[in-house]
Amino acid sequence: MSVSQPTVIAIAGAAGVGKTTWVRQQLSQATGDRFYFCPGVGNVPIDLTQIMSEFPTIQVLTEQQEVYQLSAQATVYIELGFHLDLASASGFLDAVAAKRVAVLPLGAEKSDWHDWADQVVEGATIANWVEPSHLQRAVLTGQVFDPASLNLFWFELTEAAYGQICRAKGIFDLVDGRAVCFDFVSGLSGSTYTELNLHRWLDGRPERFSGIEVVGQAADQAAIAQTLADCDLSDAAIAHYQAQLKQSLGTEEAG
Repeated sequence: MSVSQPTVIAIAGAAGVGKTTWVRQQLSQATGDRFYFCPGVGNVPIDLTQIMSEFPTIQVLTEQQEVYQLSAQATVYIELGFHLDLASASGFLDAVAAKRVAVLPLGAEKSDWHDWADQVVEGATIANWVEPSHLQRAVLTGQVFDPASLNLFWFELTEAAYGQICRAKGIFDLVDGRAVCFDFVSGLSGSTYTELNLHRWLDGRPERFSGIEVVGQAADQAAIAQTLADCDLSDAAIAHYQAQLKQSLGTEEAG
């Protein structure tokens, strides 16, 4: 007698083509118990943090073994980063009878993703796509930015001041307590900026996750790291701005 398994859907594709966007679309339509697993993110879970902000009831898996413990009513979305070896995940995906979905640009040439997938979904059409040669990740937890400095850094980053950037995304804590997600893909029009559905942090340096991921070619990783460090506000500046904002918010509530 066969044992019922959860519905498992694995998603893969090129960097910046829209894998997480596709997952979010599915999560918004799915019913029942929903689970998300993103292997290989290490200590920089940018997509995971954004999904948890948008879907607070989503349940997150941290190890692939946890999939085997789920009921047949569960639906699991496994997002595979572009940098992961597809072959290395095949044994596990076969064991859980995963459906394989590749998110690829319209008209993409035949690739390993096509051979791997059960279904190909049209993602973003990226003009003049260049295959990245390096991946840079950094945890920024505790760092706080004023919007002007962060916007200037992001402009420089996406305008190739630090080298050719194919994709950049990050979650940043602002001095007004908000957490924002910046997302850039070379070949698409501009960047997207999203405020996360998280409480305003107005008590010192934030203790929640923030971080950045940069994918590109010949990028100056040391300069990127140094500029981010230079943009981080001092403890005194953070305390000053937070005190002002608390007073302002208190006045508004009293009124």
